[in-house]
Amino acid sequence: MKPLMILDNHFRQRDELFSADTYATLSELVDIHGGVDEAMPRSEIMERLPDAAFYVAARPELSAQDIAQAPNLKATIEVAGAFRDGLDYTACLDRGIEVLSCSPGFRNAVAEMALAMMLGAGRGLVAEHEAFRIGDESWLDDRCATDFTLYHQTIGFIGYGQIARETHRLLEPFSPKVLAFDPFVTDAETDVAFVDLNTLVRSCKVVVVAAVPSEETHGLLSATHIAAMQKGSVVILISRAWCADFDALVQHVQSGHIQLATDVFPDEPLAADHPLRRLKGVILSPHRAAAVKGGRHLIGDMILHDVRAILDGNPLRQLKPVDRGQVKSLVAAQLNLTATPNT
Repeated sequence: MKPLMILDNHFRQRDELFSADTYATLSELVDIHGGVDEAMPRSEIMERLPDAAFYVAARPELSAQDIAQAPNLKATIEVAGAFRDGLDYTACLDRGIEVLSCSPGFRNAVAEMALAMMLGAGRGLVAEHEAFRIGDESWLDDRCATDFTLYHQTIGFIGYGQIARETHRLLEPFSPKVLAFDPFVTDAETDVAFVDLNTLVRSCKVVVVAAVPSEETHGLLSATHIAAMQKGSVVILISRAWCADFDALVQHVQSGHIQLATDVFPDEPLAADHPLRRLKGVILSPHRAAAVKGGRHLIGDMILHDVRAILDGNPLRQLKPVDRGQVKSLVAAQLNLTATPNT
């Protein structure tokens, strides 16, 4: 008999997470209960839980008492994009149940968007597109005050996790100098220099905010840091507005000090009368960095890999295992976010 997987993917669509081939292969490994594009009743989850080896959900919710009724459970996997409240992490870890997040599965699509934003801002593509609409385009103009090439540019990452590393990989043809600041990462590759945050903001033409929201990263890119940035530099806000002083970003765009390309906002949807909607020097995206057909299929591929690895006794994981020491801070940040879930 195949191991049982409870798949309560709603609000996600099944086809959003899995390619047809990946889902078919997963179905050969485990007996999938669910996988429909509507929320599974709680009673149905609890009925199946005692037999389940895997519990995959947009927001897994299990108390210590629930976990005690799940003797076969090997792993819980969240598919929203972050560790949230509702799951007793201590009870899971004490029982040896793995707790995994799909967050690494966003890296390809989000890194692609980050690169597009860098190119769009650096080469003035959005600005000149809008200028064309009113007959004010700059023919053959270098736009020296605002535009720049990515070739041999100094680019900084605030947070050097999976999204930042994939963005860095995409930048390799431009031969940039890459700096990074991450309070949780100390293992520097040979092609990235870890520096303090003050040095990073002063040194970089492009600053990519890719930090994971936690209590420690709230407002990490502060008003003081933004004021210290080079004139004409660009902030790429690709993780969460939580990680930056968003009001200060808007103020420095208004003054012409910096440009801003952002996929995320403190409150979503952005208010119709928000000044950012009317400013020059911005590229605005409605939280859709990963929202492209097939853009989240890497999540399904990672689930397949890790389910197979767990069943085979292989310790390698592609999904993100929870860190017992950090999870409280990560969950607290999610409780304070007013924006929408990862897309």
